[in-house]
Amino acid sequence: MSESGSGKTDFGFQQVPWNDKARRVRAVFDSVAGRYDLMNDLMSAGAHRLWKQFTLSLTGLRPGQQALDLASGTGDLGTGMARQVGNTGLVVLSDINANMLQRGRDRLTDRGLIANVQYVQANAERLPFASSQFDCVTIGFGLRNVTDKPAALASIHRVLKPGGQLLVLEFSQPVVPALARVYDAYSFNVLPWLGRTITGDADSYRYLAESIRRHPDQETLLGLMRTAGFDDCRYHNLTAGIVAVHRGYRY
Repeated sequence: MSESGSGKTDFGFQQVPWNDKARRVRAVFDSVAGRYDLMNDLMSAGAHRLWKQFTLSLTGLRPGQQALDLASGTGDLGTGMARQVGNTGLVVLSDINANMLQRGRDRLTDRGLIANVQYVQANAERLPFASSQFDCVTIGFGLRNVTDKPAALASIHRVLKPGGQLLVLEFSQPVVPALARVYDAYSFNVLPWLGRTITGDADSYRYLAESIRRHPDQETLLGLMRTAGFDDCRYHNLTAGIVAVHRGYRY
């Protein structure tokens, strides 16, 4: 739970000043940026690639359209959408963290994706884009790190064209009780150990596990999207709910 303005919000299991969470999140990703892709592969046994491919299969993007990838990280979703919209389209990769955004730029450049891609460092709560600009907005494994989720969802709704779609790929809550217990043990023991071993930073990966538990569950996030004005909202559980893809449209 959180309070806006001068109150407190969650940073993992900690309560921190509302205005301090974004700085702390940036520090986490500054710490892990150099080994981000390797850690994703190790933590998910490569499953994150399948989750992202499923998300890309839902975009409905066509050549010439425009898309925005928030919390773009090292650019996996942005890469896929740049190929979907082709040379006549545009994909904007946006991240609040400059180090992550630069790594995404480097990866897409290495893949020859230059002419139809732009990069903007921005806060998802206050997107610096024109209203009704994008046909699709994605945010992969980033919404849980946003301080004011309703503000971010409202900002995304504003920049979508009528008929445009939001896709939220995010860790969620397992729907199988027995799996939930195993997942907890893995998250709070193995993830920090991997972080310490591979990156020398256990705390950032402890925050990852905690932030997932603090993130709204599937139905709660669905409600937040509807409150922000999205229509035809639904979600797809992946890997028994460990991850979910939420979808909503602006009409």
